Formats: sequence, C-alpha cells, structure tokens
Amino acid sequence: MELRHLRYFCAVAEAKNMTRAAEKLFMAQPPLTRQIKQLEEEMGVDLFERQARGITLTKAGEHFWKQAQLILEKLESSIEETQRIHTGEKRLFRIGFVPSVFYGQLPLLIRRLRQTTRAEVELHELKTGEQVEALKAGRLDIGFGRVLMPSADEDVTQTLLFREPMLAALPINHPLAGSKMSMAQLAELPLILYPAGPPPTFANICRDLFTSRGLKVKVAQQVNDIQTALGLVASEMGFTLVPEQVKRINRDGVAFVSLEEEGITSPVICSQRAEASDEMMTAAMTIVNELVQNRIDGKYP
Repeated sequence: MELRHLRYFCAVAEAKNMTRAAEKLFMAQPPLTRQIKQLEEEMGVDLFERQARGITLTKAGEHFWKQAQLILEKLESSIEETQRIHTGEKRLFRIGFVPSVFYGQLPLLIRRLRQTTRAEVELHELKTGEQVEALKAGRLDIGFGRVLMPSADEDVTQTLLFREPMLAALPINHPLAGSKMSMAQLAELPLILYPAGPPPTFANICRDLFTSRGLKVKVAQQVNDIQTALGLVASEMGFTLVPEQVKRINRDGVAFVSLEEEGITSPVICSQRAEASDEMMTAAMTIVNELVQNRIDGKYP
C-alpha cells in the first residue's frame, strides 16, 4: 500500500462518486477505479458498496476513511515542521485549550515556554474531544481540557493535573448571591449549560452533578461557550456552574458563589500523543508540572 492509495481512497470517499473524484485528482476514471480495487484486494475488505445510483462507504470503509484522514493530516503536519526546521524558522508548538483553563496558569505557561525555548506558540480553542482528534492528526502538540475522552486510545494519553472547586455563577442582584448555595437550592433555578455538542462535554458533567443527587434541574439554555453562558447569567436568565479559575475575570453583572457541598470539583486534564517526548515537550511538561505543584501548594488561586 502506498500513500497515493490513501489519497485516492479519501478523494472517492469524500466525493462518493468515481467520476467526480477522478476530476478532482486530475486523472481518468478507469485508472482510479483500478487503484481502489487494488486497495480493497490488498486489504481483503470491501470499502465501498457499488450501487446503480453511485457508491457508498461500507462500515469498514467509514472506519478506514477516518484513519486515512488522520494519517494524511499527520504526514502533512510532519512535512511542514520538517520544512520549518530546514529553513531555520522557530519551532512551532501548538496548544489546544478549553476557555475555562485559559483563566488560570495557561498564559504563564505560554510566556515561560516562549522565553525558555524561543518557540512560536500557536493557540487553538478546542473542546477536549476535538483536542484528542487534533493530537492524533498531528495538528496539536498538547491539549488542556476537562473531560476524559473514550476516544483517547493508545495514540493519546490523558493525565489528571489537578481538580479545582466548582462555583455557581449567579446574577449579581440575586438574593442569595452573597452566600453559599446548596445543589438543591440551585436546582430550583434555570440552568445555563455549555458547551453545546455531542457528549461527553463539561455540560454533561454539570448535569450529572444534579442527577447523581436525585435532583431535577431545568435547562434554560445550552450555549457554545462560557462567555455566552456568563452573559446570559448577567441578563438574569439563570445560573451556570464554572471552575474556580473563572472568577478571576470579574464579569460585570455576575456573582461567583461557593457551594455548600464539599468535593464538587472539575478536573484539569493534559492530553498528549503517546510517543517519546522531544526536547520541546520535555521543556513544556517541566513548566506544567511546576505550575501544577505551585497551585497545589496554594501559590496560585
């Protein structure tokens, strides 16, 4: 099997039509059909179902398409990085993050990493699941999120850095905004969840905190990001749950309230490719581990 087979297969899988795929590849259809047939024969698997109306991927074909895309994306990323090294450009270090992590020590990590390695740091705001897929494809070097993902198989490792307390974000004029609140009290108010998207996400974690205690909660809105959720809180449309770091943004119209129950926390998780660390990754993790220890020791909020 050669790389061209993967490119040909992905083009056909995307177009779901041999003629259109051949046009996109600037080749005739018969040679493309032969290449796909050779690929199927080599694998011993039918990747496409041939029908009068066209072709569709088999279940095996859908799986192989996803893997082939990851291989090609990782190859492209590796080539780009190699070219940067050859031309003497700064090493590119790509960090994925969920917004609530950015309010903590992530900016300090970025600043110190740039100072110690002179790397060009590139930031990507991604949900934890999106970080895992980007790591597999070579589009990220490290990710910081809040959810353990089933999709993080042997290719990606996830490490719990620490757990931080959860707070309730309430409208500033709410009668209970100045005191601790119980989960039962919160369950009586409209809940704003974030982010939107398929599970597992931080929204599922928040909802489970109530259902695991036998509490029913009314979801007023589910939005894409934490800033939108806090904007709705400030508009007095309900409350939301946030990690402790978020209170550092001092959002107008929002009060951050501690919870009566102990042990209600949100994890901060580091995701990496399961491969040997290079010099850049070693430097990054040295800084990460120091920042985590400082937080555990109470040097950071």
